[in-house]
Amino acid sequence: MTQMHGTTILAVRYNGKVAVAGDGQVTLNNSVVKHNAKKVRRIYNDRIVVGFAGATADALNLTERLEGKLERYNGNLIRAAVELARDWRTDKYLRRLEAMMIAVDAEQMLLISGNGDVIEPDEGVIAIGSGGVAAHSAAVALLNHADLKNFDARRIVEAAMAIAGSICIYTNNSVTIEEL
Repeated sequence: MTQMHGTTILAVRYNGKVAVAGDGQVTLNNSVVKHNAKKVRRIYNDRIVVGFAGATADALNLTERLEGKLERYNGNLIRAAVELARDWRTDKYLRRLEAMMIAVDAEQMLLISGNGDVIEPDEGVIAIGSGGVAAHSAAVALLNHADLKNFDARRIVEAAMAIAGSICIYTNNSVTIEEL
């Protein structure tokens, strides 16, 4: 799987709730050109949350295509994701798109890539982008080793994204969070 640089997207499911967070930093080569980009958004009548890493135009194109698949398959996220991944992998134009996405609904959490991957995580945590490993590790550590009586999915992603932002130079602390 290709590692996308320049962003961090994290999704966490905890106690029946899911939160998806994305940092706001946009880089062009070695310069920061924007601090408050929105890389996480709601689609399909606000029932699905997507976050993307990679080229912005490509990610927006894929988001629109996913929403079209969701319309076609009556909101069935897995079916729509599989069809999008198949098209993305086999279509001559789409194969060139450089992005990855996370899509979540009330039941599923998926990573979708141009390699044809549709991956559902084992542990209720998934992350992409250059800071994804740090954010994922922090979230798993919190879930497995912290006293979470005062935590919900949102607070877990906030804490994990703060850790990723302190480690990854392509991740900032201007974070957008959407919850289901």
